[in-house]
Amino acid sequence: MKSTIIIFLVFLISLTAQSQLVINELDSDSDSIDDLEFVEIKSNTPNFNLDGYVIVFFNGSNSGGNKSYLTFDLSGYTTDINGLLLMGSSQVSPVPQYIIYPNLIQNGADAVAIYQAAFTDFPEGTLATQTNLIDALVYDTSDPDDTTLMSLLGETVQINEDENNNKDFESIQLNNDGVTYTVTTPTPRQLNDGMGIILNGLSISTTATQYEEGDTFDITFTTENAVAQDQSFGFTLNNAGFDAADFTGNTTLTILNGNNSVTTSIQLIDDAIDEGDEIAVIQLTNLPTDFIALNDQIELRIVDNDYVISSWGTPTNPTYGTVANTKPGGYYAAIDGLSNTNLTNALQGIIAEEGVVRAQTYADVIDILKEADQNPENSNEVWLVYLEIPRPKLDFQTTSNNVGTWNREHTYPRSRAGYFSIDDDDFADGKDIFWNTTADSLRHGNSDAHALRAVDGPENSSRNNQHYGQYTGPQNTQGSFKGDVARSVLYMAIRYNGLEIVNGFPENGAGELGDLATLLDWHRNDPPDDYEMNRNNVVYEWQKNRNPFIDYPELVEYIWGNEVGSTWENPLSVDDVNENAISVYPNPSSGSIFVTGIKSQFSLSVYNITGQKLNTLDAISSEEIQLNLPSGIYLIQLKTGQQQYTKKLIIQ
Repeated sequence: MKSTIIIFLVFLISLTAQSQLVINELDSDSDSIDDLEFVEIKSNTPNFNLDGYVIVFFNGSNSGGNKSYLTFDLSGYTTDINGLLLMGSSQVSPVPQYIIYPNLIQNGADAVAIYQAAFTDFPEGTLATQTNLIDALVYDTSDPDDTTLMSLLGETVQINEDENNNKDFESIQLNNDGVTYTVTTPTPRQLNDGMGIILNGLSISTTATQYEEGDTFDITFTTENAVAQDQSFGFTLNNAGFDAADFTGNTTLTILNGNNSVTTSIQLIDDAIDEGDEIAVIQLTNLPTDFIALNDQIELRIVDNDYVISSWGTPTNPTYGTVANTKPGGYYAAIDGLSNTNLTNALQGIIAEEGVVRAQTYADVIDILKEADQNPENSNEVWLVYLEIPRPKLDFQTTSNNVGTWNREHTYPRSRAGYFSIDDDDFADGKDIFWNTTADSLRHGNSDAHALRAVDGPENSSRNNQHYGQYTGPQNTQGSFKGDVARSVLYMAIRYNGLEIVNGFPENGAGELGDLATLLDWHRNDPPDDYEMNRNNVVYEWQKNRNPFIDYPELVEYIWGNEVGSTWENPLSVDDVNENAISVYPNPSSGSIFVTGIKSQFSLSVYNITGQKLNTLDAISSEEIQLNLPSGIYLIQLKTGQQQYTKKLIIQ
């Protein structure tokens, strides 16, 4: 008899626990980017411990198969004084106790459910079940009923969040009967019937969202109602590299009895060190129990005024010959004296050499581009291909909203090449962790930084997968990107088997990109500059291979252009040889020059910037030398005995 009573009591306790929790409110479709979506749980008693519970989201689409796509462990959380736990992004107001990323909750037909279970019981792809189920809500936004999902969860109705044709500004709310629902204006962190204890909302405000090192600014904290007694709380600004060494000011504050606000001044320290732009985050701490945060985790951009300016120019204001080529000695030795397929095969053997060349993750590319595409005029910015403007490195796109952000542009589009991402591509694991790769490793083209550029988000979408020639860039730009993207996709055609650059605009050819004639024209009219040489050097440090068409632009002609079939001979090295004793002047010149610092007779050879020899003549130091060259940038090779020197010359 005693055993029967114990079992009955355990059963009653179990029923009581299960009746404690319900899905109280759901906003699955809040606006265009869904950064205000949330789900709210309600317990019958306040301050209910949620240890041992999980909340699971199920995908009711054909592809989702009524299986789980998100699971959150509720252990460590409790409901508030009104029995509520709000889950949503930091953009929701009042601020949720449980912060999740924005734009995670799908719009339906889908479901959300509470289980008394372990997080590990619901790996992604778990079929909806009633085992250990506490409560469930099947919902949609004007979608057909998913009767299978309802049956799996033991539900008989599917609630339409869009029943009033206003889904972006309404939520599904459980009525007091615990059975029916109302679709109306969202009420996060409040009981749906408007009852309960009204908490005093606290908001954070600043006059701006961006400050420079050395600035002083105020942070004001304001409550909705004046406090009946002194109320103290704190906040932090720490975030990643931004910490207490970067500012001074009081971070423990008190709102005095009868008042509803307090202000503190923060002094940003100008440390004369380039740490890069940083984000400080205002985050509340030790909030009184009768307060509720209306906003929190407020981001402030701290602009570092100690940025570095490089010695070379941007693509729209290019310089030449300033950045030294860092290719190892003999790097291209294997292609010397070859032609046709022998030349391309040998070139591929260099830039796709197994055991030497490395493949990095797609996430690593973000770090590569921050270095390779750094704005020469400000080290805290990247230079955007196509738009030809800088953008802060901090503005990398992390949500579905790409306006004002930058992301990664595949110059050889994924859809035309056939490469793709895998799960491991989502992890940035650094320069020294990499995949082995070969010429047949086409998938690694997805993260090959020689063919990825920092790009404006909307412009990336605008280009989409158009062939070059179809896409010619935004209006009212210089087109400084044209030679760069031409050389990047020509590199890809040699680096990976299965890719080809062709004439025209093929729409059904897998592994084909056009237009070859356009790209050759772009290459010839926009030769490599210092910016491009620097990015070649940077990518080499990560991938251990180079883009040969930046190092030797004339190679393009021997593979696709007017020298096809001719024998390639490795041209004059244009590595920087700085001999202070030798001077070529005037520089810039109008057509004639003088050379000083060489005592004996010497030979002078003139090369264009692509390495093509134009003329050779003998000369004597200090005599006038007539070159008769059109305006442009040239390389002058001076030879005397066994020594040779290279100088850059500008003809106006």
